[in-house]
Amino acid sequence: MMTTMPTTIQSDPRWEAITKRDAAFDGQFVYSVKTTGVYCRPSCAARPARPENIAFHDTCEAAEAAGFRACLRCKPRDQSLRAAQAAMMADICRWIEDAEEEPSLAQLARRAHLSPYHFHRVFKAATGVTPKAYATARRSKKVREGLTSGESVTAALYDAGFGSNGRFYENSNGILGMTPKRFQNGGADTDIRFALGQCSLGAILVAQSDKGVCAISIGDDADALVREVQDRFPNANLIGGDGDFEALVARVVGLVEAPNLGGDLPLDIRGTAFQQRVWQALRDIPTGMTVSYSDIAQRIGDPKAVRAVAGACAANTLAVVIPCHRVVRTDGALSGYRWGVERKRALLLKEAACA
Repeated sequence: MMTTMPTTIQSDPRWEAITKRDAAFDGQFVYSVKTTGVYCRPSCAARPARPENIAFHDTCEAAEAAGFRACLRCKPRDQSLRAAQAAMMADICRWIEDAEEEPSLAQLARRAHLSPYHFHRVFKAATGVTPKAYATARRSKKVREGLTSGESVTAALYDAGFGSNGRFYENSNGILGMTPKRFQNGGADTDIRFALGQCSLGAILVAQSDKGVCAISIGDDADALVREVQDRFPNANLIGGDGDFEALVARVVGLVEAPNLGGDLPLDIRGTAFQQRVWQALRDIPTGMTVSYSDIAQRIGDPKAVRAVAGACAANTLAVVIPCHRVVRTDGALSGYRWGVERKRALLLKEAACA
């Protein structure tokens, strides 16, 4: 179905996508030009037509049903370079996941038929992380699964593809958030500081390990928020926050009440390789903007993983700083939210007012 231009074209982000020839929007819509009778993809290199001569269409079929023919320059019916690269990077990710040992950058580049430099740049653009970071996250998941299932530390390390204990122990705190033995014992002897506060959305709890903020939860029942942290870290030493720590809670409350202020916090993000890719994509969504689950799946190079993306959003334990509230259904409707749909709506309204 054809959609006419709004009275003020600046109010439609699709117009900006056309003027910037933004390839990120390829596949999301096409636009037709009344004076030429053709339709194009957003990244078409042709000079944009006058706004009064342009109309937007959701699909190529809709544009053709309206009587327009495909542009011979940008060939909107063909797979875009971005989509082709995303498919290739998805194949590379599967190869990394199945490999017994971590492939080198040169091996990955050869498989993609690219130079190492170009491959590194394309992989990071498609997944949000470097090939090295992706491989490490994948092996970290295998280590966590091995330790949780009762394997010895040595067996878990070698099964995950680490060639030596030394190589793993050098990075174990960054991979597990603690030593392997502590992880295997449910976080025993690990200090987790926490404190409660109040914001316009209810009670808020912030918890921090020695690596960074590991939990931000919002709810109506403050005691329930504390019990949730206790369940996540059953053997850790939970320590009530002091004055300095309460200042950190105030910063988090500030992110809720004034999202346009932003602010970097040290984070202790623990999740699978796939979850890490999704969460990084969420952090790249600008304040005041929303995307769909399918948009995120496209951005991480795995367009069929829409349900898995929704699962990763649901698994997020860092409210606001990993903004899963900015993900909505394709039709714009609000979907489930770990801390309640009404809180999701309230956050989006706050961000829209600040945009």
